[in-house]
Amino acid sequence: MPIRPLPPLLVNQIAAGEVIERPASVVKELIENGIDAEARRIDVAIENGGKDLIRVTDDGRGIRFEELPLALAPHATSKIESVADLEAIATLGFRGEAIASMVAVSRVALLSRPPDQEQASRIEAEGDEIAEPRPAPGPVGTTVTVRNLFFNTPARRKFLRTDQTETARVAETIDGLALSHPAIGFSLQVGRRRSLELRPGQSPRQRVLAVIGSELEDELLEVRAEERGIRLWGLIGRPAIARGTAKASRFFVNGRLIGDRSISHAIREAYRGLIDPARFPLAVLFIEMDPTQVDVNVHPTKMQVRFRNQAMVHAMVLSSLRSILREADLTPELDVKWPPRVEFSSGLATRAAGGGSATGVIEPSTRQFVEYFRRLDPTQKGFVYSEVKQALASETPQLLDEPDRDRPAGAADPDQRGDAPLAFRQVTDVLQVHSSYLVTPDEQGLVIIDQHALHERVIFEKLIESVNKGNLEAQRLLMPAIVEIDPAQLEILEQLGPLLVRIGIEAEPLGPTSIAIQAFTSLLFERNVEPAAFMTELLDRAQSEGLSDEPEAALHEVLDMMACKAAVKAGDRLSPLELQELLKARAAVERSSNCPHGRPTSLRLTIADLDRQFGRR
Repeated sequence: MPIRPLPPLLVNQIAAGEVIERPASVVKELIENGIDAEARRIDVAIENGGKDLIRVTDDGRGIRFEELPLALAPHATSKIESVADLEAIATLGFRGEAIASMVAVSRVALLSRPPDQEQASRIEAEGDEIAEPRPAPGPVGTTVTVRNLFFNTPARRKFLRTDQTETARVAETIDGLALSHPAIGFSLQVGRRRSLELRPGQSPRQRVLAVIGSELEDELLEVRAEERGIRLWGLIGRPAIARGTAKASRFFVNGRLIGDRSISHAIREAYRGLIDPARFPLAVLFIEMDPTQVDVNVHPTKMQVRFRNQAMVHAMVLSSLRSILREADLTPELDVKWPPRVEFSSGLATRAAGGGSATGVIEPSTRQFVEYFRRLDPTQKGFVYSEVKQALASETPQLLDEPDRDRPAGAADPDQRGDAPLAFRQVTDVLQVHSSYLVTPDEQGLVIIDQHALHERVIFEKLIESVNKGNLEAQRLLMPAIVEIDPAQLEILEQLGPLLVRIGIEAEPLGPTSIAIQAFTSLLFERNVEPAAFMTELLDRAQSEGLSDEPEAALHEVLDMMACKAAVKAGDRLSPLELQELLKARAAVERSSNCPHGRPTSLRLTIADLDRQFGRR
């Protein structure tokens, strides 16, 4: 087959395959044109997910009558003139192929009017047929109507998703563009329903909250930094509101929504150990920098960029987010499903009021708080009413004088029984509840702490600090610990060699199915972690799940595992000194709000919530 030039329509349809992937691609390109035209408002309407109709209207500068044919022509644009312009692109659109690509695969009508013209102009096109422009009534600005997307390329139309899915993609696209241009008003109409309305003239913070939900405002932290000509601003979510999809993190460079692995990695690293690895931080970040320092002409859809100094951008994002997260109180508030109000018995009301017998709602004291929970569930695990009375006797001594209503007359007080379980222990300002949780007051209310999760974080930070100074201290064993292994794990042992040296473990093959551990990490040894059991689990995990290909990430995974093994467990009774030391460590270590796996170590029950539920004004 001889070489020959392709027909113009086929060329444009090939280009459309790169630029126009789905209805959302059309919406993106047309909105970007409106933004570049300095529009103050952009309205979008779609039908059947955008497959049958997309209409985008802006009130921008418009297009002159004589330029309308060029607006539909491939690689015709008003945004760049020379190669030098590509070095400092300051507009969203600049390639000049978007509308031409739409014309190649749909039926397009363009209505436009500049502010200095009394009448609008209209031009229509379909495939390779472009009509002459003609006068038409219309407001200042531009309206582009795209019908029957991919009508002449049925194979591509066939691969579009359901109307609901395509509509969701359109909405996500508008959200992204609206986030980076808060001064512009946006709307989306789906069929006859208005599904989005964003007013113009908003601040960046107002626009972010309008898009992601104002109910999340208290869960967001503001990031602001400037370094070597790069400005960063944004809002990031506390770990408790992490999402299950990577779409939770959005970032913009010079007003352009992009996808960049380096920035994504920086965000994930900043949250390492604060959220479950399978979840994603909620983050909206805006980066402003010299256009000459970023190349946006590396992808047809302009969703990817190339930084001149990528390492510097990565480091700035990572350090800025880490700093904010380090300074913030990340303890989540306890979401308790309280009853609508608390009613106390006539006896309690009588004593509170000094007489009378009417049942009423009163301001509760600690004694009534305990009484309320006792009546909710006298048998609940870890809550022994008589022991609550004893622990709170110093605050409400009259509580001990009140007969236990659940104890038959003449029965022994459970406080006096030697076999009574210890529900919690009081040590100055901390209680150990059911040998698993610690309860302590802070300036905002009560904090409930998972002792294992908190100790796990404390040990992890201690291990990190030590390994950053050098290899972890090792304890030589008097007798080697022998571990029976799968023959395939010998290769894994060899691969783990450098990592094992860093964490203070010395292990060598004894034969085809066993290894000998000659030295073991001192901290684990002191915490009574069995060397053979730990090594078996490490090899099994490396074989079944694998460790990260990045050495530092793999190190963190193993340190996570070590911290979990060495930490106190749920059910371990702690001495008063141990309780106090654990609370001191909570105040001293970084990221004490979450264990290394991302689970919360603490929950807070605020005084405001208690006051509200107990009717205290």
